[in-house]
Amino acid sequence: MASVDQRIILEDGLAVRLTRSPRARRMTLRVPRDGSGVVLTLPAHVSEREGRAFAESRRAWLHQAVARLPARQVAVQGALLPVEGQLLRLTPAEVRRPQVQGDALLIPQGRSAGPVAAAWLKHLAADRLRAACDRFSGALGRPYRALVLRDTRSRWGSCTHDGRLMFSWRLAMAPGPVLDYVAAHEVAHLAHMDHSPRFWAQVEALMPGHAPQRAWLKAHGGDLMLWQFRD
Repeated sequence: MASVDQRIILEDGLAVRLTRSPRARRMTLRVPRDGSGVVLTLPAHVSEREGRAFAESRRAWLHQAVARLPARQVAVQGALLPVEGQLLRLTPAEVRRPQVQGDALLIPQGRSAGPVAAAWLKHLAADRLRAACDRFSGALGRPYRALVLRDTRSRWGSCTHDGRLMFSWRLAMAPGPVLDYVAAHEVAHLAHMDHSPRFWAQVEALMPGHAPQRAWLKAHGGDLMLWQFRD
């Protein structure tokens, strides 16, 4: 598992997050769509000096990639926030807790829209994912041990060898069938801890015709990561 060690600054001032991974076979550079910054991943045996030289040699590409990133979206009053695949306008109202009314997500008057919307999305994700995982694990005949939500940047879900499922709560922003696909994907790992043909056959058995949902996530998932919920 890769871990962030430090940050390096290139000669032109570009900041790069340096990570090391025992599984990495070569140096790689990534520019995540969520705007979290350039990431340089190094194998365990590669020195920081070699990594810096590698990043410096690709500065032109890095700046082009950063320039192509879409603007980050901020969850403020009046913003159109995707919720289960539908755009809802964040609207202050005389309500005690967030609630959907037509094409609006009503936010209690006087409270900051971003943190309130994020907390509401987390509860929504927990409800939807638990229901989906219960359904799929029941069909599989293998119970999961726990379900945890995080705001992950590199993956939508994961499954540990002892049956713990982890998901990004931002899945509440995606269409319902996409959330279901991710749940089916991780539950299938309870039977197959790999991405072998048997694993994909199991995903298909749990959720027949899941290919469009998988494609949606690849095409649009990065847009969900652009949303910022802090003031």
